[in-house]
Amino acid sequence: MSAVSKSVLVVTRPPTLPAEVAERVNRDFVVRLAETPESLTSAGLVELSDGASGLLVTLFDRIDASFFEHVAPSVKIVATRSVGYDHIDIAAAAARNIAVANTPGVLTDAVADATILLLLGASRRAYEAQQFIRAGEWAHASPIALIGRQLTGKVLGIFGMGRIGQAVADRARALGMQIHYTNPSPLAEDRAHGAVFHRDPLELLAVSELLSLHAPATPDTHHFLNAETLALLPRGAIVVNTARGELIRDEDLLAALAAGTVGAVGLDVFEHEPAIDPRYLTLKNAFLMPHLAAETVETQTAVGMLALDNIDAVLSGHTAPSLVTA
Repeated sequence: MSAVSKSVLVVTRPPTLPAEVAERVNRDFVVRLAETPESLTSAGLVELSDGASGLLVTLFDRIDASFFEHVAPSVKIVATRSVGYDHIDIAAAAARNIAVANTPGVLTDAVADATILLLLGASRRAYEAQQFIRAGEWAHASPIALIGRQLTGKVLGIFGMGRIGQAVADRARALGMQIHYTNPSPLAEDRAHGAVFHRDPLELLAVSELLSLHAPATPDTHHFLNAETLALLPRGAIVVNTARGELIRDEDLLAALAAGTVGAVGLDVFEHEPAIDPRYLTLKNAFLMPHLAAETVETQTAVGMLALDNIDAVLSGHTAPSLVTA
């Protein structure tokens, strides 16, 4: 395909593109890169998008109503390299008849693996152990001071039993955990595999020795974990979040950690990331990651390829494979 016939594609955060994805982008499109902070603002993206056919964006790019109000009519699709699309104003996109597509399914295994990493890291005091050994304390003190908690036999509560929640449940069963969950509706038994369903999320909290969040960010789930709901957990419970930071009210979780109501946390997402509450950084019982759950070469390659499939489909006059809105 000659350069003249290629569509123009705006790409945000190009350094994060895996090699195979970058190769396909450069082969199939005339690429405009949005790398600087100025170019990633709504006005900057509008300017870059003049004459472009689509945008390839990430979860960290805010595609707001102002963007859709002012963007050139040439833009047909915004494809995000993420499952979540709460960073895109869907109603504003629909009003301009601009397709929005996400990348569901391909993140499942990586995020489920990372969830287990956080469960183990929080329960076995991995952050403290790293500090202990790197500071040379092993020669002077017994590691018994870092005694942790075993997962075998514990109840894992899963808030949101979609693809990722089910994959976490499969992995947790292999560790000998008992699975309880809440969801808008119960799973069929061939998918639940004996997991105990709680229609009322508050009932789930009461039995969850470890709690893992896997729900989308919606008005109903916003600050699901707050002072009132955290108090329902068994004392010393461990909380893990690889979903959305908005599901937790930071002030209340920090207070629960200080009071011992929550024994430890494993967090990959934060409400105002990357500007997280600095108090988390002072806690030894907080096992933290910078939104890395889906960051594997294999997963990000699959994510990028699906995002490009979405763009190709729309620009060819077809429906995107994972269309959010038309």
